[in-house]
Amino acid sequence: MFAFLAEETGKAAEHAQETAEQAPIIVRLVNQYFGEYAYNFEMKYTYPRWKTLLARFGTTPDAVFGVYTPENAIPWYTIMFVIACILSIALIWIMKGKLSEDEPSHGQQTLEVGVLAVRSMLEDIVGPHGLQYFPVVMTFAVLILISNLMGFFPLFMSPTSATSVTFALGLSSFLYYNYIGIKENGIFGHLKHFAGPIWWIAPLIFSIELVSNLIRPFTLGIRLFANMFADEKVLDTIAHLAPGITYWIVPVALMPLSLFVAFIQTFVFVLLSQLYISEVSHPPHDSHAHVPDDGMEIVAPVLT
Repeated sequence: MFAFLAEETGKAAEHAQETAEQAPIIVRLVNQYFGEYAYNFEMKYTYPRWKTLLARFGTTPDAVFGVYTPENAIPWYTIMFVIACILSIALIWIMKGKLSEDEPSHGQQTLEVGVLAVRSMLEDIVGPHGLQYFPVVMTFAVLILISNLMGFFPLFMSPTSATSVTFALGLSSFLYYNYIGIKENGIFGHLKHFAGPIWWIAPLIFSIELVSNLIRPFTLGIRLFANMFADEKVLDTIAHLAPGITYWIVPVALMPLSLFVAFIQTFVFVLLSQLYISEVSHPPHDSHAHVPDDGMEIVAPVLT
């Protein structure tokens, strides 16, 4: 088993090394100026801990992560994700321009469409009280979309085609909705909802729900990574079938499909995050209801 694990991690290291060699010039420049500092820090603090941990599985940090050098001390996906964060802020600032109700710019209208779409999803899935979670959910949407689209442009790569980034995003979503559940229901109340309403099968349901929740960061991360990575590999493979003919024509022809994948994966991640929030968040206790003449109950939550 350990031999198989070492073999698989070796393959992963080869792929990581190949990706690092193809990294854009901006990644090489960052490592040129800051790689040595990062390398010294890793060798002093993180490398010994990884070495001790991975030794239990019969492998080494070099086999799993690749050989550490000052040239690759700062991974390409880390640099690209930081750029994605900067681009997200810059693009929103540029697109919103000078806000106007009478003559909104095209950028402002585009942002309003996105905002209204996410707000509508939150109201439909979580409820009107779910609008309080809009800033975090919208941040996920913008950041993931920008990260997905970065691969379309020269000098950039999609950070979401790396598992380290997608798992971090999945873990962030996992921690956020569990934080909401604990904040609203308390730690015991949050755990209690895993057991369901039927007491005599509660232990079984609790075990199933607990495992289901614990694997959500991985399913979120793997789904996003697999689709983005597969899209890039398919384009690269087709482009090299006949380099003189397919290198430029086919990738351009398939670009609309890649664009669709980038948007749909953003939608899926945001949708699942909202579904997870809806499981643990409930309308505030000061909601009030009244029954009109037609007998239909209308609930009017009080938004704070």
